[in-house]
Amino acid sequence: MKIICIGRNYTAHIAELQNEKPKDPVVFIKPDSSVLPKEQDFYIPEFSNDIHYEVEVLVKIKKVGKHISEKFAPNYYDEVGLGIDFTARDVQQALKEKGLPWEKAKGFDGATVIGNWMPKEKFESIDNLGFQLLKNDEVVQDGNTNLMLWKIDELIAYVSTFFTLKKGDVIFTGTPSGVGSVKTNDYLSGRLEGIEMFNVTIK
Repeated sequence: MKIICIGRNYTAHIAELQNEKPKDPVVFIKPDSSVLPKEQDFYIPEFSNDIHYEVEVLVKIKKVGKHISEKFAPNYYDEVGLGIDFTARDVQQALKEKGLPWEKAKGFDGATVIGNWMPKEKFESIDNLGFQLLKNDEVVQDGNTNLMLWKIDELIAYVSTFFTLKKGDVIFTGTPSGVGSVKTNDYLSGRLEGIEMFNVTIK
């Protein structure tokens, strides 16, 4: 499975990191080895002093597709979820300053939290999903898919122009504002339309 991530898909998040608003979706890929096993704690890696959480709505691809038109994109997924794209922000910043790829900052072991999956039919509209990340029971990120610069079906169409999508691939659709660092013993939990989708302890 591929983990395809979209960067800079929420205006407020672009502003908080002082990034430039992109003309097209920013796309990067994380290896499957970055997925944190279920029920396992997240261990802060030795190579970073500034690990940030980024909560994101996820889509799981259910069949092979290439050059998918936006109107047919809903046929390629039945489930949505919630997860965290952990980012070594200090490592990422150093790489960005040199114009280098981000993989070391985004694709390290344990950097990808994939929570539970829910049938998309459970929700009235995929383009109006409220979601939150709580740190130690306090809401730190509060987003809604209606604030995306590119909606889920647009993203599937765009990504499939470059990569053949296969059954089991996961798309991380971008994070809202409120990203921040974690420290040992922090407890993170994610909610999608009020339903807890994951929880993870920081070690």
